[in-house]
Amino acid sequence: MGAQRAQAKDQAADLPEGFGVAVVREDGTWRCTPMRPGVLNNLSAAETELRELRSAGAVFGLLDVDDEFFVIVRPAPSGTRLLISDATAALDYDIAEEVLEKLDADVDLDDLEDEDPFAEGDLGVLSDLGLSEGVLSIILDDDDYADEQLTRIAQEMGFGDQMAAVLDKLDR
Repeated sequence: MGAQRAQAKDQAADLPEGFGVAVVREDGTWRCTPMRPGVLNNLSAAETELRELRSAGAVFGLLDVDDEFFVIVRPAPSGTRLLISDATAALDYDIAEEVLEKLDADVDLDDLEDEDPFAEGDLGVLSDLGLSEGVLSIILDDDDYADEQLTRIAQEMGFGDQMAAVLDKLDR
């Protein structure tokens, strides 16, 4: 039992700061719930948790990793749609590398050292829910921290208050 507790403590220490919020839209109503901390370093865990919500409406996750970058995860029957706000984060974060692999992005990690931060993935990931590619591009171009960018996304889409309530509970 002691070894298991020590291992769990080590894993918790390895978790980046940040948050994950699951967002569901059913019958025109937004609902936000906190995701488990483990989703911040494991894309598969995030996908699984979102799929388990089993909603008839739209489901996606917003992951803020260390306020350095964010990931939008939107599971779909045809495959998960993804967007990462900074592909260069793959140099330091496993989840960012996982996202690039899943996107089959034509990005060589060795070349990222010299790159300025850039988004990678599906800019239209939320366009059917009211966040156009153009607006998302503007948010990505701003030099705000990841949590501020996610707050702007939530406000643009109309679930800012619901997300703020979740973040308040998480002490963010």
